[in-house]
Formats: sequence, structure tokens, C-alpha cells
Amino acid sequence: MDAGVRTLEPKAGMFYADPMTISVRNIYFRVGISLSVLTLVTALSLSFIVFSVYPQVGAAAIQSADLFQSLISRTFASPYISFVTMLSSVLYAFITMILIYYFFEKTQSPEILFFALFAASFAFEALRVMVPLAAVDNLPSVYLVMSSRVLLIARYFGVFSLFAASVYAAGLGEQKQGNIVFIIAIAAMIIALGVPIDGLAWDSSLMMVSGYTDMLKMVEVVIGLITALSFFISAHSRGSNEYIFIGIGSLLAFLGRSVLLTADTWITPLPGLALLAAGTWIICVQLHRVYLWL
Repeated sequence: MDAGVRTLEPKAGMFYADPMTISVRNIYFRVGISLSVLTLVTALSLSFIVFSVYPQVGAAAIQSADLFQSLISRTFASPYISFVTMLSSVLYAFITMILIYYFFEKTQSPEILFFALFAASFAFEALRVMVPLAAVDNLPSVYLVMSSRVLLIARYFGVFSLFAASVYAAGLGEQKQGNIVFIIAIAAMIIALGVPIDGLAWDSSLMMVSGYTDMLKMVEVVIGLITALSFFISAHSRGSNEYIFIGIGSLLAFLGRSVLLTADTWITPLPGLALLAAGTWIICVQLHRVYLWL
């Protein structure tokens, strides 16, 4: 083999007994791309109808429940921030899924499937347009509750997917990826369907107010820390320093996600999106480096 070309020696947990075939995995990628295109077009189309009522729904909103948001001066608050972050989230899903498909179309990487699911979950942020749409069309509150539950399912599904990527990296090679996706979906549904939602109140990010907010935020923080720790453990067990950077990238992605999705001031969307993009870039580049020569 030519000098300077990197090779990876087989290590425990490096190869998987039942990897999803690349062709099947790429179907997930294409579905994610189609979903993000559909939600992006829908959000942009509805924006012409609902944009004028954002000040109205913003005036009736409570502050988004997030520690970082509480530290920011309300001087920079704006009802249009939720519109900006909604479109940014859907655009993030679309662009990230396109890049993942392009760079990993022929690269076998169990972890990238779950990270792609994490990225695709941002497409469902378009459901936040239901609050201003309800104000325009005087929709019953049941539609707001239903859309909020779907959005909660997508958010928890995304968090669990990134966690699953880290567990796979740490050696969950015996489990079928399709089964793990199914388990993640069921877990997200159980949590989202069990959370009480107020159909008449929303926060400044235009997410309907739900119960157990503090507890669920703490759970997300714990999952984020465990995810990074699992990647760090993978760096040691698999002898691949790239997983150290992937762990750092996962922390940045979790932090950026939290800031972006709860932003309601002009100060927060750009830093949140920058952290999310930086984490995404680190994860994808390092995963591609790990599996490039396999």
C-alpha cells in the first residue's frame, strides 16, 4: 500500500455483525431530503399568509423556558425571531441531509444514519407556523395540541438518535439499526404523548406550553453529556482519536440546538446556528475520516 495512506486495523467493535446495507440507509437519507424540502416549501408558502400576525401572537407569548434565554436582555426581543429560527431549522435539515447524502452515499458508517436522523428532525420545526396560522384562520386549539405533540416527538427522536450514534460508536454492534430506529421512535412517542400541553398558551419561540419542562430539559442535558462521554469512550476503545472530536462536536450540536430552538431575541439565533453548524461539520468530517479507508 502507498506510503502515507491511512489504514485502520480491526479492533473490537470496529465492524458490525448486522450493518444496514448502504442502499437501504441511503433511502433514509433521501426520505430526509424529501421531508425537508416539503416542510421548507410549506413554511415559505404559509409565511405569506401568517407573517403579519407574528406581532399579535408574540404579544400573547410567555418567555421561552431556557436558561440561556433568561440571561439575555429583553431589549433585543422580537416576535419575528421565531420565524427566523423556524426557517433556519428547516434549512439546516435540508442542507445537512444533502451534504450527508453526497459525502456518505458510498461510505459505510453506522453512526451517520443516526446523526442524519438527528438533522432531519429539524424539518419538523416548520410546525411552529401553526400558532400564527391558527390566529389567521381561527383554528381550534386541538390542531395546536396535535402539531405540538408531533413536534415534541420529532425533537425527542432527534435527541435519542444522536445518543444512539454515540452508543453505536461505543460498541453496540450486535443490534440491528432498523430495530434501534424503531425503539427510538416508540420512546419519543411515549414521552411526547404523556406530556400535558396547554392548547391556549405558547412561548416566545411559538412552541405550545407543555408540562414537565424543567425535568425534560434536565434529561436532555444528561443525554447530551452521556452522548459526548460515549464518543470519548469510543476514542479509547477503538483507538481512534477522531471520536474525541466527534464527542466535542456532539456537545456543540446539542448546545446550538438548544439555543436555536428557544431563541426569541436578535442576539441568539446566529450563535445557536453557528454552534449547531460547527458541531455538524466536526461530526461529519471526523466520521468520514474514520470510515474513509474501510
